Amino acid sequence: MAKKKEIVAMLLAGGQGSRLYLLTERIAKPAVTFGGKYHIIDFPLSNCVNSGIDTVGVLTQYQPLALNEYVGNGLPWDLDRTYGGARTLPPYQAMDRSEWYKGTANAVYQNMNFIDKFDPDYVMVLSGDHIYRMDYAEMVEFHKQKGAVCTIAVFDVPLDEASRFGIMETDADDRVCSFEEKPKAPKSTKASMGIYVFSTDALRRYLLADDADESSEKDFGKNVIPAMLRAGEPLYAFPFHGYWKDVGTIRSLWEANMDLLGENPALSLQDSSWRIYSRSDVRAPQYIGGNAVVRNSVITEGCEIYGQVVNSVLSGGVVVEKNAVVRDSVLFDDVVVGEGACVDYSVVDGRTTFGAGCRVGAPRETASELTLVGGGLNVPDGTSIPEGCRFGAKELEKALKGGENA
Repeated sequence: MAKKKEIVAMLLAGGQGSRLYLLTERIAKPAVTFGGKYHIIDFPLSNCVNSGIDTVGVLTQYQPLALNEYVGNGLPWDLDRTYGGARTLPPYQAMDRSEWYKGTANAVYQNMNFIDKFDPDYVMVLSGDHIYRMDYAEMVEFHKQKGAVCTIAVFDVPLDEASRFGIMETDADDRVCSFEEKPKAPKSTKASMGIYVFSTDALRRYLLADDADESSEKDFGKNVIPAMLRAGEPLYAFPFHGYWKDVGTIRSLWEANMDLLGENPALSLQDSSWRIYSRSDVRAPQYIGGNAVVRNSVITEGCEIYGQVVNSVLSGGVVVEKNAVVRDSVLFDDVVVGEGACVDYSVVDGRTTFGAGCRVGAPRETASELTLVGGGLNVPDGTSIPEGCRFGAKELEKALKGGENA
């Protein structure tokens, strides 16, 4: 008989990520590129293996193919195990139908058989769309010491942002007194990070009750956690003080990339004691031309720089040709910036080529909004893409038909 696991992690990775617009048209949000050589999902997966959690169910739904292929057998994260390891879990397939996940709680409920196979004492529920490094073992130990049924990781946020999160009030012992999902008038700045530890028996009991409730939205924050609180269950808040960023918008994704830059970056990926693992392509070393200028930037393997790159994050295979300029921008894999072109204060998806003399966005000092350019585009020489524009295949087609700038 296989040895039982103390803890199983369930990683919610099926989100559409609609606020990332063009970046998530063909992939789920956790598969979006970050920091030059990573994907967002690399962070919770790496946190699991670094925390000693070797059994992870990855719950996929929206545009799952790229994510399923990326996770594979879990080898890059040392999660390729005969018993346990990383497993992608699509919505339940019945003989005559496929039932989509109705919410975060329903996604875990549909996969209770996966959890039960390992007979864990605890179940950790994680979100697949945050950038952070966290020792989950510390949170599990906190859960045990408190005798909690549910422990919620909390992060202190500015009051003007609190209405975007599940907000809780706690007593002096960190026990949760109240919890409200996205309140219009927040009473606290203690925000749920969407990271939970549950005692397995209690989780099963509340998921069964939630599934039977036809009025429920099948959501942890909206339904399951409030139900536990109403029943007087011991719920505790685990305070987290490290770096954490919800990268659900273009702006926050850009900000998190910028947090990698500088002499004392807010987020450092150089810590060998807490490595972030990824399934990266093997590429040739980056090449910096003799007349190139690179300042305060991340330049990933396979890049060729002949022009100027300032305060930017460039993913693998990006080419910046001579006299071209990239400033305050995030460029995904295999973007080409043609001779004399300029990309300012923008996020550009992979495999897009800007012809000679293109102008994309506006300088950060004067621009009111970030510019977003979709992937796989061949933008003609001399095209101008205005600041704040969301420029995808449809916008390119209009520009080509009109014979003028976007």
